[in-house]
Amino acid sequence: MKKLFPYALIVFLFTLSILLFLLIPNDANRSAEESLTASTHQLADALQLAARQKINYSQSITVNAIGDILVHNPVYESAKTTEGYDFKPMFEPIKKYLEAADITIANQESIIGGEEIGLSSYPSFNSPYEVADALKDAGVDIVSMANNHTLDRGEQAILNATNYLNQVGIAYVGAYRNEKDRNQPRMITKNGISVGFLSYTYGTNGIPIPDGKDHLVNYIEQEQILHDLDELQNQVDFVFVSMHFGSEYEPLPNDEQIYLTDLLTNNGADVIIGHHPHVLQPVDWISVNGEHERFANYSLGNFLSNQKGLDRNIGAISQITLTKERKNGGFTHSVSNASMMPTYNTSAEYGFKIVPLIDAAQYGLTDANRVFQNTAQHLKTFTDEIEVIPYLDAVQ
Repeated sequence: MKKLFPYALIVFLFTLSILLFLLIPNDANRSAEESLTASTHQLADALQLAARQKINYSQSITVNAIGDILVHNPVYESAKTTEGYDFKPMFEPIKKYLEAADITIANQESIIGGEEIGLSSYPSFNSPYEVADALKDAGVDIVSMANNHTLDRGEQAILNATNYLNQVGIAYVGAYRNEKDRNQPRMITKNGISVGFLSYTYGTNGIPIPDGKDHLVNYIEQEQILHDLDELQNQVDFVFVSMHFGSEYEPLPNDEQIYLTDLLTNNGADVIIGHHPHVLQPVDWISVNGEHERFANYSLGNFLSNQKGLDRNIGAISQITLTKERKNGGFTHSVSNASMMPTYNTSAEYGFKIVPLIDAAQYGLTDANRVFQNTAQHLKTFTDEIEVIPYLDAVQ
């Protein structure tokens, strides 16, 4: 917990300065304005003294990460209303868990380009704007946009999506409106702790980036990522990197995923959020010499989609605690308390809802308890130092 800050000292000195100004006559060579200026300087000195006295304290926040929001046409058709689209009921069962974190990041895999350019599904996605409304309502603060479908519908879809995300107040990373937008660091600060976000993809399904428009999507290029990491880590307390990598539908990370995760965590990344396999892969702690441990989600699987198969309907909310401590004038940082809450993406029969996996029996998954236990065991393939729990703390 944060140590007691000497507020009493500040209040006392401020009050004393005001009383002196009001009650004690100014001498002949000092105007009222000079007296007030002197009092202001006294207050500033008191604030600086108080800051120096705040030697030891600790602050923490929690960050949630969720997997792929991949809106196939049965999903958006299910959300159709007389006035447009409403995806909020799909997120309602897990909304209270997302909202409880200080920051939540999602992988927005299908571009949110809106109806005006025509909705579309696999293999070239474009989703309704209302997906962003549902994410905002569910407590999502930032979305990763660098993935193999980023360029599905061209530059206009990216401009539409980023414009609407700006309107609803969701930050985005990995795809940008222009070079100036790309060069703007993505940072969110909560409780005095600043978190920076980066996002990259292995490719865009063979669709080339238009000439002179490299800002539209970030590719996994090691030199560029290391440059971005070096720049960002000097501006924030923690760095999260979303990586769209790996092999689809594979339950374990491949050599490239492991190599890139080690490379990035040894060069400043605190948490890796993996996407693309569309299935859950194990998580792991990465040791970095002389520094705190880093955490890797190799793949968080699907969160909302119409893909078929049990493994493609199981995702997770991954939660981590970030702590910043001041000790004897210096700062230390730590990543801890990794918790995973498996989720289940129900079928069209139940209206495409995202529910805690442990509750999935009421949505047709009759052996939900066994599936939960198997999922927990799978997530712990590389480490036992995580909690796989039925429910995260929730907003009441």
